[in-house]
Amino acid sequence: MASRPCANILDLASGDVLDIPQTPRALPRVIKDPGMIADLDGDSDGSSSVCRERIIIVANMLPLHAQRDAETAKWCFSWDEDLLPLQSKDGFSPETEVMYVGSLKMEVDPTEQEEIAQILFDNFNCVPTFIPTGIQKDFYHGFCKQQIWPLFHYMLPMCPDHGDRFDQLLWKAYVSANKIFAEKVMEVINAEEDYVWIHDYHLMILPTFLRKRFNRVKLGFFLHSPFPSSEIYRTLPVRDEILKGLLNCDLIGFQTFDYARHFLSCCSRMLGLNYESKRGHIGLDYFGRMVYIKIMPVGIHIGRLESVLNQSSTSLRAKEIQEQFKGKKVIIGIDDMDIFKGISLKLLAFEQLLHEHKEFQGQLVLVQIVNPARSSGKDVREAKRETYLTARKINDHYGSSNYEPVILIDRPVARDEKTAYYAVAECCIVNAVRDGMNLVPYKYIVCRQGSLEMDDAMGIKKDSPRTSMLVVSEFVGCSPSLSGAIRVNPWDIDSVAEAMNLALTMPDSEKQLRHGKHYRYVSTHDVAFWARSFMQDLERACKDHCSKRCGGIGLGLGFRVISLSPNFRKLSIDHIVSEYKRTNRRAIFLDYDGTVVPQSSICKSPSPDVVTVLNTLCNDSRNTVFIVSGRGRGSLSEWLSQCERLGIAAEHGYFVRWCKNCDWETSLSNADLDWKEIVEPLMQSYTEATDGSNLEVKESALVWHHQDADPDFGSCQAKELLDHLENVLSNEPVVVSRGQHIVEVKPQGVSKGLVAEKVLSKMVNSGDKPDFVMCIGDDRSDEDMFESILRMVSCPSLPVAPQIFACTVGRKPSKAKYYLDDSADVVRLLRGLADASSPKPTNIAHFQVSFDSSF
Repeated sequence: MASRPCANILDLASGDVLDIPQTPRALPRVIKDPGMIADLDGDSDGSSSVCRERIIIVANMLPLHAQRDAETAKWCFSWDEDLLPLQSKDGFSPETEVMYVGSLKMEVDPTEQEEIAQILFDNFNCVPTFIPTGIQKDFYHGFCKQQIWPLFHYMLPMCPDHGDRFDQLLWKAYVSANKIFAEKVMEVINAEEDYVWIHDYHLMILPTFLRKRFNRVKLGFFLHSPFPSSEIYRTLPVRDEILKGLLNCDLIGFQTFDYARHFLSCCSRMLGLNYESKRGHIGLDYFGRMVYIKIMPVGIHIGRLESVLNQSSTSLRAKEIQEQFKGKKVIIGIDDMDIFKGISLKLLAFEQLLHEHKEFQGQLVLVQIVNPARSSGKDVREAKRETYLTARKINDHYGSSNYEPVILIDRPVARDEKTAYYAVAECCIVNAVRDGMNLVPYKYIVCRQGSLEMDDAMGIKKDSPRTSMLVVSEFVGCSPSLSGAIRVNPWDIDSVAEAMNLALTMPDSEKQLRHGKHYRYVSTHDVAFWARSFMQDLERACKDHCSKRCGGIGLGLGFRVISLSPNFRKLSIDHIVSEYKRTNRRAIFLDYDGTVVPQSSICKSPSPDVVTVLNTLCNDSRNTVFIVSGRGRGSLSEWLSQCERLGIAAEHGYFVRWCKNCDWETSLSNADLDWKEIVEPLMQSYTEATDGSNLEVKESALVWHHQDADPDFGSCQAKELLDHLENVLSNEPVVVSRGQHIVEVKPQGVSKGLVAEKVLSKMVNSGDKPDFVMCIGDDRSDEDMFESILRMVSCPSLPVAPQIFACTVGRKPSKAKYYLDDSADVVRLLRGLADASSPKPTNIAHFQVSFDSSF
């Protein structure tokens, strides 16, 4: 399907995408409970008088049943106890208030929406999102089911017969629907107190809308579907918008480590983010905010299932099924009708089992219950057609007048009937080719544990050992948690057939051991445990919200919040120039790459304007100016040859020169560099083994760069190299460190911080005590300078503390108190200081034009 240009339907680059009415009117304004309607006309992070903990659960559908009363034509509502958002409430304390935001399963006439909203709010603590019919269709059946659902299950739109081309109109509907959800949440949220828990792929950009409106909102998100590998996900045209939407949360939950690993890989490859694990928690540093990743599979509601087991209708149905299949073994399969559940592959494997093991013919039955499809389309119709054809072929070949090997139940099946089939079946098979979690195995295990009523109906002795056998696809989310299941590749029909044979013929003693292990896990890791664990981690992730200063940047769906320490602010040029003019002895330390020269610049030599500014500062007799860099002295000498009075510290301070005519000093006399003979061939071997990496040889250090290598492989190789070097150099006088895309080995006692200390100490000893110190840098090595300079402030030899301006380039966590946005900002600041050092040149107009053109 051809798609329109994005600009014609939605200006994703503008801030208008996130503009939300300050006072949404859809929810009835007669609601008077304090804190229920946030004061949207005031500060976005304002608080209300409500202190009771409240969780707002946002999902595509509200956990409600709805039907019209036949006599009054009024809508009647009741809880849908099978839906996860409602079940998760069991994991919260009784004092916690839970509110639900989502859509209703039926369409409501606009004239009834106000009345229904009030009823749901008063009686169920639910806030309905009434999405217009056209948007709802394109949002759910369009973008969610035609774009996200197939892609997240590893289906690429390679041809029209298998998936639809990306359609910007459907994406616009997805954005619009998420915006409507955001408006509803904003109507009821108390942003300082409430927690918001968002569920599943339908609402992946909702966090961006909420984060823009409430910078400190406490946001959690759980993805119930798989998350594809970066090779699959990167084909999505709106990949960055969705990733940034998820990263606007405080905690992101996944069913398995594989799904979390894929998400982290996408963040690394597409957004350049790095993650780390500390004390068992995985975190992504995203503009000063730590976004935590949680891996926790969903559980089932044990009480709900056991209550069904104890119903007389369930026991009666189980007894009927037992009689129906008397003398036969039953395998149960319960799946939705879609192309990812592998129903046809399961039937083919069952056919192979009957072919290879003739003793099962006439004695084995596969009962396949097919749940109604959640979407429609050609793929679903083809899957259904193939399922029926395969089942008919098996029954025609292996069946008889009194034996039907495959029983296909393609109708709505009541809960008690499903439970009865679970209880009777000796084996359960889940053969999906890709699935998020799939709780069918968990339900089967609990049902096989039985109950007093069920045991009595089925003639099972009290306290008799229980058995259950599972054949589970390795591509299903529950597979890692079921270590006693027989895991299979659903595409390998022969192995699936043999797995079913093994499950049926395994000794009862081993079946009992496997069942016991599974039941202990399922009964302790239920839905309440899952919800409680998620909320505990969300509280932990949000505990530092109030201690940091937040500010939003970015337009449209690229919006994100920068979280900084309260005292961290942008360095005002006017402020520093004013302080500069009032001082008489100044020390200025500048990093080179990424500070006075852009990091992305191919040409690393400074522009003529930078040279002019540096010379102006150096020619002021009250200034001591140093470039402190990790670069070699040869390169720095060449690039800065026109700066006669500029001090240079090369290779992080191993070599220091006070001016062009001075000799280079070595910070370590008689340094032992024999270790280079060990390190260089080792680094060279990693360079040859890692495409895109390179080795930088300095006089005092060796650096292995992997910026241009594959992010995952380069990071893995860097960690391995670091460990290798630390082992072989354990007795050498060196420091092995890992930085941004580098592994470096340098002599001990060499750092930029020591350069700053040395220069400041020399000024103090010569009687030129500094009253103004400025230090600007952009990477980790510059943090040493910031720390040393701040430490020097408390030196007893400085009776009066100088003005300190430690400044990092880029808004990020730092030991510096100030920041500048980029190297262009740095040069503007230096030019302001240079103008304050000397009269303006006569050709000021020409200087202005040439400077601006360079940056």
